[in-house]
Amino acid sequence: MKLLTLFLFYLPLFIVQANTDNPIKIAIIGKTKNDSFYQQSYQGCKAFSREHPKLECIYDGPMDYQDPRSQALVVEELIHQGIDGLLISVTDSNHLAQAVLKRAYLANIPVFTFDSDLLPKHQFYRQAYVGTNNRDFGMALGNYARKLLESKQGNQEQPLQVCIHSGHQTTPNLNERIKGVRLALSQGKSSERLKDNENWVELDRCPLYSLGKRDHAVNQLAFMLEKKQRVINIAVAGFAQFSPDYLSRISRYKEKISTKEAIIISADTEQVQLKALKQGLSTINIGQRPYEMGRLGAKLLYQYLVYDQKPAKDLYYLDFHYCTGENYDRCTESQPQG
Repeated sequence: MKLLTLFLFYLPLFIVQANTDNPIKIAIIGKTKNDSFYQQSYQGCKAFSREHPKLECIYDGPMDYQDPRSQALVVEELIHQGIDGLLISVTDSNHLAQAVLKRAYLANIPVFTFDSDLLPKHQFYRQAYVGTNNRDFGMALGNYARKLLESKQGNQEQPLQVCIHSGHQTTPNLNERIKGVRLALSQGKSSERLKDNENWVELDRCPLYSLGKRDHAVNQLAFMLEKKQRVINIAVAGFAQFSPDYLSRISRYKEKISTKEAIIISADTEQVQLKALKQGLSTINIGQRPYEMGRLGAKLLYQYLVYDQKPAKDLYYLDFHYCTGENYDRCTESQPQG
């Protein structure tokens, strides 16, 4: 009887030891693979793995732009290879859930999301979300525009013209940010498209969707900057500024930006975007914490896989920060970089 009692007492320890003896492979899957934002998340995962040598971080995703089918195929291949856990930034919740997440669920492969969560109707497929509160983040973008311009509106004609720039039309986090922008500009009245009877109006062609294609995003922004009337450009993701051609393409509008005849308010504060701020080619950038998304996501997955420890919360929200031409050289000092 005493032997049985001792065996039952130490059994969990034996299970943990057995689990940690085997390599644990988790995958960080961004919306696009060639994006420094998601590469930072991968670096965060690797930083956590250095403390846990049995953990291996794998980085993958569609190569060049946001494509729901390509993302699902990447996940499907990783499941086929025997991945232990998944940390995914979701491009299209409906497609991902129907195509592969059901299979992961049936195979007992834990899924966490970061940056972009599943839609509420699909969230039973994942354990928790790690990242920005995207509605609040969109409101921060919109509130900056409102405070910057409404206080200086004076006798100028109403309403102020705004164009929202986004990636893929189905992406959950970007759509939440668009709603947040509209809520902020309408002062909480509505998250629907801004109409003529408000202080702000969205131009007919907007929102502009680039699918994450950087050259296309730069072309869209340049088109708006060519307009004679002032347009407030609010980018809910940094696609245009991620382009290697951004600085050369947008430099011709530097005077318009400096006099606020052209406004560029953008998400994210990657190094290439800080260069744009330094050169006066962006009005403000509001940054997130992609490195911490990867580190914390890896930690939660590791605890789940090794100790069967479920996340204490459904949503792990991280803060964001503001970078301008005045503080571009220090605004990200508290944010670890890979």
